Amino acid sequence: MSIADLADWACDVRPTDADEELARRSLVDTVAVTLAAADDPVAGFTAGSDAALRWAAVGHVLDFDDVHLPSTSHVSVVCTAATLACGGGAREYLAGAGVMARLGAALGWEHYRSGWHATCTAGAPAAAVAAGLSLGLDAGRLAQAMALAVPAAGGVQRAFGTAAKSLQVGFAASAGVRAAHLAAAGASADPAALDHWFRLVGGTGEVQLDGPLVPEGLAVKLHPCCYALQRPISAARALPPVPVEVVTRLRVRTPSAALQPLIHDRPRTGLEGKFSLQYAVVAALLDGFPGAASFTDAAVTRPEAQRLVERVEVDAPAGGTGILDGDVLIVREHADGTRDEARLDVPDGHPLRPPTGDDLARKVTDCVGADRAAQVLELDWPDAGTLLHRALPAG
Repeated sequence: MSIADLADWACDVRPTDADEELARRSLVDTVAVTLAAADDPVAGFTAGSDAALRWAAVGHVLDFDDVHLPSTSHVSVVCTAATLACGGGAREYLAGAGVMARLGAALGWEHYRSGWHATCTAGAPAAAVAAGLSLGLDAGRLAQAMALAVPAAGGVQRAFGTAAKSLQVGFAASAGVRAAHLAAAGASADPAALDHWFRLVGGTGEVQLDGPLVPEGLAVKLHPCCYALQRPISAARALPPVPVEVVTRLRVRTPSAALQPLIHDRPRTGLEGKFSLQYAVVAALLDGFPGAASFTDAAVTRPEAQRLVERVEVDAPAGGTGILDGDVLIVREHADGTRDEARLDVPDGHPLRPPTGDDLARKVTDCVGADRAAQVLELDWPDAGTLLHRALPAG
């Protein structure tokens, strides 16, 4: 099949009650993490930018937004921004999310392993779908919108740990919206460009149209850092409490695939800490439940954290095909010669261990404060767009 066939699939989307519930949880989660970053420098950098670029970039900068694991991509921050920027709702979001999940999964692990940022590569055409449906495009125009988004369907992992990571996510969402508007205005494009682009960026899989709208669901983060760190943090938190002064060595064993995005072994900034296995384990021991305060520049550079980071040893056997391949084992050794360990396969918030209502409420409260939490938890799509326009006005 041609990738352009995803346009026909998207036009035929008929959400179930379960799909609607996933869309609503994604809306609440995405708006919460976006508002939490409203004072981040990225919000200043993007002042005057269009809504999709600004909301997606700010929504992603804390690395607290949800993840589609088979595609290794942050689906909701892209598709929610594109949908809200064009006045769409749950159905349009779900169609875009389904396209992004399928396209990203077809691009495959090798695409991600080679250094591409799948949130951007799969995100731009998916944003065109969410935006295009919100604008009322038919399948033919929708396929052209996807093709018009191809020039922006790129992003690289070397950006991780800098503002460029969230900005390139914003570029992808913005490109999709721009492409949808151009297609609505009559701009021509060859949908076959999608298949050509797919091959150029190393895609080798087949796009699967069957299954749930978002195959295998979405993983919700409980800690504001790369998803590859959610499992080691959860494992470290399972260790019994001891004074950190007695810890002499920390050994972490996990397949090398689980380290693909973790490119900062000795982080010096909060953003770098979000992509550091060593620091994440240390933050879990020092802070108990790592939150936003754990990933500031001051937190990463505190002497006790830097001292413990030097005691972390990583054993990463070659292999694996995803950031949750295998499991993680953490062994902690103490000055008196004793040791303890914890092993984990999937973290809390994973689709196999979905967040409870209380988990989501706690996260929203942490993001926006107790005074605004109830409002965010009860948001619908039109109100979400209004709220983001007020908090982060578009140019």
